[in-house]
Amino acid sequence: IHVTVSRDYGKTANDKVNGLLFKLLVATAAVTLLVWLSLGLTPSIVVLLTIPVILVTTVFIAMILGYTIDRVSLFALIFAIGILVDDAIVVVENIYRRWLRAGKMSTKIAVDAVREVGNPTILATYTVVAALVPMGFVRGMMGPYMEPIPVLGSVAMLLSLFSALIFVPWLSVRMRPPMEHLQKMEEREQRLDSSLDSFFHRALCSLMSSRLLSWGFFMLLIVSFALSMLMFYSKSVTVKMLPFDNKPTLSVVIDMPEGTALPETANLTRAMAQKLQSVPEVLSLQSYIGTAQPFDFNGLVRHYYMREMPWNADIAIQLLDKRERERSSHEIASEIRTLLTPLSLKSHATLTVVEMPPGPPVLQTLVAEIHGPDAETRRQVARDMTKLFRSSPLVTDVDNFIRAPSDYWNFKVDIQKAARQGVSVTTINQHLAMAMGMFKVIDLKQPGVQEPTWITLLVPLEKRAELSNLNNMPISTQDGRTIPLSELGHFERLPRQQMVFHKDLRAVEFVMGDTTGAYAAPIYAMFDIEERLKQYKTPDGVTLQPHYTTAPANDRQSGFEWSGEWTVTFETFRDLGTAFIVALIAIYMLVVWQFGNFLIPAIIMAPIPLTLLGIIPGHWILGADFTATSMIGWIALAGIIVRNSILLVDFTIHQVHQGEELIEAVIMAVKARTRPILITALALVLGASVIITDPIFQGMAISLLFGVFVSTLLTLFVIPLGCVSLGQKIFMESKE
Repeated sequence: IHVTVSRDYGKTANDKVNGLLFKLLVATAAVTLLVWLSLGLTPSIVVLLTIPVILVTTVFIAMILGYTIDRVSLFALIFAIGILVDDAIVVVENIYRRWLRAGKMSTKIAVDAVREVGNPTILATYTVVAALVPMGFVRGMMGPYMEPIPVLGSVAMLLSLFSALIFVPWLSVRMRPPMEHLQKMEEREQRLDSSLDSFFHRALCSLMSSRLLSWGFFMLLIVSFALSMLMFYSKSVTVKMLPFDNKPTLSVVIDMPEGTALPETANLTRAMAQKLQSVPEVLSLQSYIGTAQPFDFNGLVRHYYMREMPWNADIAIQLLDKRERERSSHEIASEIRTLLTPLSLKSHATLTVVEMPPGPPVLQTLVAEIHGPDAETRRQVARDMTKLFRSSPLVTDVDNFIRAPSDYWNFKVDIQKAARQGVSVTTINQHLAMAMGMFKVIDLKQPGVQEPTWITLLVPLEKRAELSNLNNMPISTQDGRTIPLSELGHFERLPRQQMVFHKDLRAVEFVMGDTTGAYAAPIYAMFDIEERLKQYKTPDGVTLQPHYTTAPANDRQSGFEWSGEWTVTFETFRDLGTAFIVALIAIYMLVVWQFGNFLIPAIIMAPIPLTLLGIIPGHWILGADFTATSMIGWIALAGIIVRNSILLVDFTIHQVHQGEELIEAVIMAVKARTRPILITALALVLGASVIITDPIFQGMAISLLFGVFVSTLLTLFVIPLGCVSLGQKIFMESKE
């Protein structure tokens, strides 16, 4: 006996969790190494000790909130590592900077150092939380899927603030290095201060003193922003809900013409299975003919469990482990589609290569829901739309739910003859059911099995396929005689009626297809088909107008609504966009509350759009789609990047209140805060870099990595220029 495990989601989940736990350790080690190289061994130990405390507490709170340790929650923790050390880095860096300036390491100086950065650190943490929390209100199936990221990320940030203000100062004082070590650090600090002072004096003074240079810098930012956004229009960067994942299984769904006998379906399925054995990555496969394979969540949504007709077949394919193959499951699926299409065309069969969706499953990637005044008009429009789908090079695996024209044999009972022979209509129906294998005699009760096992009667296929044999089938009468079925009526051939589908109590037809090629998002195929629809007229003389978010207002004339993956994409990006607007408003209100000014928050939030100068080109460089996780990374980055602006502006206000001129105060702020800003930015880059290889969360990693890198560098110039443009009076009137 040979046993093959065709599906083991437990192993898949275990491998994924183990891989993410390893990445969690790598991210922790990378951030610790960064702090060691930047600040020294003792500060790195202080920061390192805060990470497990925060993570363990976050996991405990996740358990209280009812979350499990799964793929998304682990990604939330990895994402949090890059930002939860920010507060600790800012506090410990300022403590050591103040100790170096004073030339001694006292508890009083440490407390004052914490006080100095306390307010901006608290505000910066709240801005990150304000950016994350609105994402927890995304609706639809995508909402619960991504919910652990904003929830656990916010929890980790609040815990990191608590740790930075209490645990980090105490530990820094308890682990004070020797004075000799401090003197060496002071020498290095003086060299760094001298270099930063020289650089920023030259660069910023040149920009501030020259109107031409400052306007040139401003125009350069605008042009760069416009060119970045142009990448969407030119399709250099494509938009998609979620990228293709690299799964261990695939399925081939075969639909022969209706009425096809089971042996013909079996022959085609066997031929396709033999072809599939030539694909080197195929480990094993199983054929299901006339019945459905054990369905998963995707099969539940697509109703694959209802496939039980003789012309239906499935092939379940298991692939080699992704570590043992070079190609992704999507690339293999594309080859399988090319390999099997000639066989399906030869047999007039409809072929669908089904990949496990990376996120919420849908009926199909591209779905057109056809509405119309009557059934025949709807079906004709659906047939024409099917042809348009097939004519598009961006669409494959095209199908609809319209039955092919076919007939069936119906036995018409002669009521008078049956009554004279003493045979009821029920008796005739029972005999026909037994002949065709639809009569359940009795069910077997088996221990440990909940569903019944039925015993059915069935006449052999070679006999029931001949109408003459059915006509001669003996029927029992009430007095014990048997008479042939032909004495009680006759068979008549009737056309099979079409099924009528409804959605929201309205009749509808469905046309479906999968998208393929470089533009795999449904939006590009939708635009291509809409272009082809411009020359098309429906049977009721209407030019079809697409509806993107709702069905046509009424059914008095033909119309259609785009559905499938587009609906999930639209709803998710709509909710994320709303969350982004709410996050911006919340951040603005927090900054206004802190500084008591309405203009300074505008300067502080100016770097937010600058993140796109890194995010969009970053996707283009790596050839990645801009996905929902990319959007999540961008929204999170809005709160993260504002932290840097707050540190710069708060220090500037403090220096202005101390009597410094605005330009000199700005330069002092940049010089003092550049190191913690760069360290926290690099910590986020290192934390994001470990998940950049994941197919699903690659978009978020790219947004964090490239966005924070570019925007952080630009922030060091944009914020000083913005502060100077407001004038010294604004800063004198603002709260310290």
